[in-house]
Amino acid sequence: MKLAFIGIGNVGFAIAHKLQQKGHEITIATNDPNSRSVTSALKKNENMTTRSIQDAIGWAEVVFLAVPFGAVKAVVNEIDFEGKTLVDCTNPVGPGISHGLNCEISGSEKIQAWAPSAKVVKAFTIYGYENLQDASFSNYPNKPVMLVAGDDQYAKEQLKPLVEEMGYMYKDIGALDQSLHLEHMTLLWVKMVRRDGHHPNFVWGYMER
Repeated sequence: MKLAFIGIGNVGFAIAHKLQQKGHEITIATNDPNSRSVTSALKKNENMTTRSIQDAIGWAEVVFLAVPFGAVKAVVNEIDFEGKTLVDCTNPVGPGISHGLNCEISGSEKIQAWAPSAKVVKAFTIYGYENLQDASFSNYPNKPVMLVAGDDQYAKEQLKPLVEEMGYMYKDIGALDQSLHLEHMTLLWVKMVRRDGHHPNFVWGYMER
């Protein structure tokens, strides 16, 4: 599959690198190919390419958004997503690791409003990048779960094989407004690890009976 990444820092690179190893074509969507994050990514994986942002959108089947949330509006306002699936890997984090939108609306819903030409799906946000680099937990019979939210069913189904190739169990949790609860799960993980010193090598599981 042809995958474009807007943002190639810790989170974006972890996902892009893993999926490139699974045989997918990866391009970094950037209008500044000499930026620090882009040059760092290409040094670590020379099989990735770069394209201007709009060219990358036209080329890609699925687009990943992994820039800091504060920069999102300015970035997506300039893009015609051409009806493509846009995977929101961002989180609106405010002062003191609070919800940056005061828990009133999810960041994903804001992105959908800012990018009406995209089909926004929330995924790859409930853990730190450490668990995107490596989702294996060999001592446990079940795979860690990746919870996915979005209003467009086809867009979510398009993402399912990518989630599974990353080593996760795919679980559709419903409409895009569920993203607010995923963002709260992210804050829980981040506070445990980044604030309170818990090790990062843990994930959430999903069990049914």
